Amino acid sequence: MVTGTLLVTLILFLILEVPVGIAIGISSLAAILVGDSLSVGFIPQTLVSSTDSFPIMAIPLFILAGELMGAGGVSRRILAVANVFFGRIPGGLAIVTVVVCMFFAAVSGSGPATVAAVGGMVVPTMIKKGYGKSFVLALIAAAGSIGVIIPPSIPMVIFGVTTATSISDLFLGGFGPGFLIGFALIFWCHFYCKKMGWRGDDEPFSWDRARKSLSEAKWALLNPLIILGGIYAGVFTPTEAAAVAAIYAFVCGVFIHRELTFKTILAPIGSACSTTGTTMVILGCASAFTRILTIEQIPTMITEWLIHITQNGIIILLLINILLLIVGCFMDTTPAILVLAPILLPVAMSIGADPIHFGLIMVVNLSIGFITPPLGINLFVAARVGAVPLETVTRGIIPFILVMIACLLVVTYVPAVTLALPHLLKS
Repeated sequence: MVTGTLLVTLILFLILEVPVGIAIGISSLAAILVGDSLSVGFIPQTLVSSTDSFPIMAIPLFILAGELMGAGGVSRRILAVANVFFGRIPGGLAIVTVVVCMFFAAVSGSGPATVAAVGGMVVPTMIKKGYGKSFVLALIAAAGSIGVIIPPSIPMVIFGVTTATSISDLFLGGFGPGFLIGFALIFWCHFYCKKMGWRGDDEPFSWDRARKSLSEAKWALLNPLIILGGIYAGVFTPTEAAAVAAIYAFVCGVFIHRELTFKTILAPIGSACSTTGTTMVILGCASAFTRILTIEQIPTMITEWLIHITQNGIIILLLINILLLIVGCFMDTTPAILVLAPILLPVAMSIGADPIHFGLIMVVNLSIGFITPPLGINLFVAARVGAVPLETVTRGIIPFILVMIACLLVVTYVPAVTLALPHLLKS
């Protein structure tokens, strides 16, 4: 009765388009009222205890860092450097967009933030150069999803906290899938743009131009080296790295690039506060939801059910991927990880999967949810950046979804893609 009430209520409120955090909280409350093992006070207690965590502090700090970097000129300078080296290749501007998104991912940890920051600069230029509008906006939406795969990554922090998995190892494991997807998108862009006759920058390459762009972007380029180098050198933890990233973004924007003033800095801070508030409500409510599931032994039941269907690890991982792809269409990454990670990780471990490997499978899988309707938050952000209806973006997204699913299968069935780097640095 408790489990049925929990799940039916959640599905009902999601269908009614109630905000995800509120839907999870109300369904948890309904389950508590039906059962007799928990009191109503369990939910506010969990809201406080689940967010009172040192690793969780990384989330608002990385969100703030990403907003300040976008407003402070960091992404624009990275774009200029990438354009110098890749701009003249067929489809050069498309390739530059992917490269910049990969680089911005290493400092923001957020998919929508990457789309907004990079898309605002490249979309008008690419359309002016003759690229198709659907292709351009679908590209920026897909490339922006790399923002949660290449570390630092907010979903990896959430998965690590939820499952007691090493966040630093998850960060290390994210490089393989991130670069795999990035290079796959670059290959597709080059092939498709060459077929369509879309070229990149007409300005000839010169070392003087390269040196000038590198000089202007040197502080932006140092950012990920400081953040990630500090984590892996043991200088600071991922949470402390998030604080360093936010301070560094502030210093660059205000004192070095001088593009942030008292008036202009309020907008990115306000956006970061709004995103953080929404994320924390979802996180707290989802923690209560997850604990109720655990008390009702739902993870154990699902594990036994899947193993009863088949004990073939390949089939089980395929079923998990199909489930996550469907969930990603309707649920944001954060609540999906908070709700499903404690349920599915025991299933994966029962067939011998490494927690780091499974965490990256889950993050990569749910990153595809950023570009799959009806939720597809990156699609909405890209449509807003391009000032076009959502249908314009969705018309061009199918090839990118197929490319990312192909990469997901490689990540799923070739564990070395995620585990090689963590094992190498531990040996």
